[in-house]
Amino acid sequence: MTIKPLAAIIAALALVGCAQKDTQPEQSFTLTVAHINDTHSNFDPVLSSFNAKGITVFNEFGGFPRLQTMADKYKSAAHEQNRSFLFLHGGDAWQGTAYFKLNQGAMNADLLSKMGLDAMALGNHEFDLNNAKLNKFISGINFPVLAANIDTSKDKDLKDQTNIKPFIVYAFDGNKKTVVEDIDNLPAGKDIVAVFGIALDDMPDIAPNTGQVQFFDMVESAQKTVDLLESKGIHNIVAVTHIGNAVDLDVASKVNGIDLIVGGHSHTLLGDFTNIGHTDNGIYAQMVKNPNNNTGTCVVQAGQYAQAIGQVNVTFDAKGQVEACEGLNTMLTNDEYYHSPKREVASKFNQDETNKVVKFIDGEDNITITEENDAMRKTIDTKYKPAVVEAYGRVIAQVPQDINHARRPGDKGTDVHGSDVAPIIAEGQYFWANSDEVKEVTGLDVDFALVGAGGVRTNIEAGKYREGNVSLEMLPFSNYMSVVPVKGAVIKKLLEQTVSATLPEGAHAGKFPYGGNLRYQFTETVPHKAGKLDFVEVMTGTKESPVWTPLEDNKVYNVAMSNYNATGNDGWTPLFEAQKESTDRIDLVYVDGELTGFKVKNIEKVNGKYKVNYEGEAPTCKAENIRCNTDAQAVIDYISNELPVVAPQDFDVVTFNRAT
Repeated sequence: MTIKPLAAIIAALALVGCAQKDTQPEQSFTLTVAHINDTHSNFDPVLSSFNAKGITVFNEFGGFPRLQTMADKYKSAAHEQNRSFLFLHGGDAWQGTAYFKLNQGAMNADLLSKMGLDAMALGNHEFDLNNAKLNKFISGINFPVLAANIDTSKDKDLKDQTNIKPFIVYAFDGNKKTVVEDIDNLPAGKDIVAVFGIALDDMPDIAPNTGQVQFFDMVESAQKTVDLLESKGIHNIVAVTHIGNAVDLDVASKVNGIDLIVGGHSHTLLGDFTNIGHTDNGIYAQMVKNPNNNTGTCVVQAGQYAQAIGQVNVTFDAKGQVEACEGLNTMLTNDEYYHSPKREVASKFNQDETNKVVKFIDGEDNITITEENDAMRKTIDTKYKPAVVEAYGRVIAQVPQDINHARRPGDKGTDVHGSDVAPIIAEGQYFWANSDEVKEVTGLDVDFALVGAGGVRTNIEAGKYREGNVSLEMLPFSNYMSVVPVKGAVIKKLLEQTVSATLPEGAHAGKFPYGGNLRYQFTETVPHKAGKLDFVEVMTGTKESPVWTPLEDNKVYNVAMSNYNATGNDGWTPLFEAQKESTDRIDLVYVDGELTGFKVKNIEKVNGKYKVNYEGEAPTCKAENIRCNTDAQAVIDYISNELPVVAPQDFDVVTFNRAT
């Protein structure tokens, strides 16, 4: 099948004189779609917990071997019942664990290809390395990566990549499916389904290494793609996206003709999970009315970190409109349970207790005990795990109880203060930035630190805590620390804008800010739409004698943060605006083992991307003598020197009051 970029799609539409005669059967048709998203290299299970009728159960969820088992089960059931079936991935397979740090895209290509996926959306973290490595990954998988709103023709690494496609078309005869190579000649008597992809149109502002790939408006591109497909007689249309649940709903309300959106990016585990002590995350298979007020789009998403899998049945009428859409997400658990998050032998459930939990699970629809696929587990344990175990390094602290991270307060059952992990990260970076080693380089006393919630990738799990838990898992992006002198008014604007952007239901909350040595309160005034910053205060006392002082608009504060956020990425735009003309910012990396400061001149926007200009040479993180992950090193040093026992902070840095 020859697939062209967006420019060619637009040209093709201009040449369409009349719609091709439909060749699809004149009856309703049901398609089953299994889906995952934001797996982020979580090949092993995630240690977690749930509630079984008042009993707290410490377990593990998911991992690729369990996803494989459940996907195979869904496929087998569809085959036995002769149902049409697709298995889709909503993007962000990359990044997130030590496996990715060591193997980069290779392990994902290996294991995802074993899963039997039909297609995957292009996520922002697929651009975390460089386009040469992304190209190698895409060449190494046995399913297409879909994005109808990009053009790779000007990128030196991706211009000849044929496995990035705007869409793929399938012809179904019951469970049997074939790829349609020529959409101008659809096979007669088959049920035809098109799957197209949508990537973030602001990708250059979010992803660090998009090269010369061009990104186009999501709504405009989606409608043009649907119009092209329908002009060819294809009316059963699925979008696999990596734009976030709130944006999925918005796109569905602005585009006619998408029947099903399988999403990713916001890590939204749609459905009500209060029955297991988790949260109600919104409607799974929510129907959204299209702008024509006639058709509708069904929207699904399946959470994060390979903990769950979704399955939806969508029924199309003869015109390709949705008659019914229903399904659910299912959390995949093991069958070995503990009373303590440390999971000591003494806290393991006895057989009677285990039987009660198993009976409870058997009575619930959205959690199931799932055995690991033996072959995939063997591949992980023999081919990849030994190097990861070796890479974790020394123990730096003990953790008595799990410390949980949620990007936005209220998510994952958290209270109005949100994450207990992000404040520890921010406090660690504040502490490090004020150490003698750093102050010798910067000459600056740092007033506070800020972190974006999306940069914090894991919980802090009970037990021994190692260097690698920070550098390989918690802060895996190898960002370097920046110290940015900036006025208080800029910080207030930053807090107000970033929090406001996370108010809509299903919004991507990676930009949500947490502080170290700083606290603030934000109150929502219009549910999911607007709010106001009540106060921002800086700690000017000590932990023993805390004094909180209001942030002053015209006072310049020295703020520690990652270079990614300091440059204004992920919606931290006020920092870019403050540094457009000039800045006294200093970026910090290790050169030949010695901490070195690089003075920033200003930031400019070039071809849609923020470009940092330095007074002299820029840090070259690919050089063998340069180590750039000072964001992680800051936290390692802080925990190692100051927190032999890691626990949540005594004070709250965020208070986020939602409207009722």
